[in-house]
Amino acid sequence: FRALVFDFQYSNHQGVILYVRVLSGSVKKRDGLSLLKAHEKFQALEVGVFAPEPKEVLSLGEGEIGYIVTGIKRPGIASVGDTVGGERLKESDALLGYMNPKAVIWASIYPESQDDLVLLRQSLERLRLSDASLSFEEEQSGSLGRGFRCGFLGMLHLEIITERLKREFDLNLIVTTPSITYEVEMKNGKRVKIFTPSLFPDSGLVQKVYEPWVRAKIIAPSKYLQNIMPALFSYEAIPGDTDVRGDRVSLEITMPLRELMRNFFDELKSLSSGFASLSYEIEALRPAEVTRLDIYVAEEPVVAFSKVVPISKAQEEAERSVERLYHILPKQLFTVKIQAKALGRILSSRTITALKKSLGDFGKNGGDVTRKMKLWAKQKKGKEKLQERGVVNIPQDVFIKMIRRDGA
Repeated sequence: FRALVFDFQYSNHQGVILYVRVLSGSVKKRDGLSLLKAHEKFQALEVGVFAPEPKEVLSLGEGEIGYIVTGIKRPGIASVGDTVGGERLKESDALLGYMNPKAVIWASIYPESQDDLVLLRQSLERLRLSDASLSFEEEQSGSLGRGFRCGFLGMLHLEIITERLKREFDLNLIVTTPSITYEVEMKNGKRVKIFTPSLFPDSGLVQKVYEPWVRAKIIAPSKYLQNIMPALFSYEAIPGDTDVRGDRVSLEITMPLRELMRNFFDELKSLSSGFASLSYEIEALRPAEVTRLDIYVAEEPVVAFSKVVPISKAQEEAERSVERLYHILPKQLFTVKIQAKALGRILSSRTITALKKSLGDFGKNGGDVTRKMKLWAKQKKGKEKLQERGVVNIPQDVFIKMIRRDGA
């Protein structure tokens, strides 16, 4: 007996329920089975078909589509494309074409309240029962607290998972800007993988950087091609073969994965009035001209704001980030300098003036000017001390606004 797993779901009472197409042999209730790629043995608790609701049957035979209740309640066991077979079958008997799901992009997910950390962990584990391609591990940020660094198959996968966490588990989340995996060749010859911008080495230590590229296909009405072509170059895309069929055009392109993640799909939809479609697959790594951009507040680096940007756009990204933070960071009792640093130098800087202190009732009711002067002098000394020792407490909503793609 061999069957292909094309989907599955999780039940609190029955465990993982496999949706299968039987390719050879037959299976019935209480048969001993195994998932050949996952090396997991189990007993079929129930077999059935869809009519259209699930309906238990005595057996599933060759060519039939149905379900198998496994009773498995551990995450990461079942996956689409695996083969269900008899207990005596080996991994070499599995159906061809299966590939282990690998994370393509990474994003950190934090609960808005640290009291929800346990609930977030349980929710991710629950989702992983029905989605083996989701991976996560706990991490800690000095500014956002404890959360999880999660791996996804793509932007759509990320959006689906975060939306399910919000709707099904009623969680309020902070999701960082998605990043990809870079391979960095250091000047000492060591080659390391970087999953998060804050760990990207300084430019002076880097010999070469490699990033994943994608081969994509765009299908859109022909009349929108003149709008799409200029946008491709701003996203570092390289056009390839073009195939025109009637009023539709199919365009093949190659581009860096980081640029694809930079709202390329939204831009494509906007330029084509929503008619364009996009499909892509990951290609090999290619050399990249990128660097880490750090944001400093009061001369202290803020790890949550770090990002990896193209060297050619470092100045533009620095100015945009500083300007955005300048407008949303509340004033302090002392002067605060906001700076963006990359390539070993400061690329952009803005200064937030100190919040003026009131003289209280004395200032309102008047009085001797010499007494006012003494109070102002005292305030000035206090501000000077704050300038030397003060620490900027960045509100939570500032992190959320900076992390969001639109910065709103």
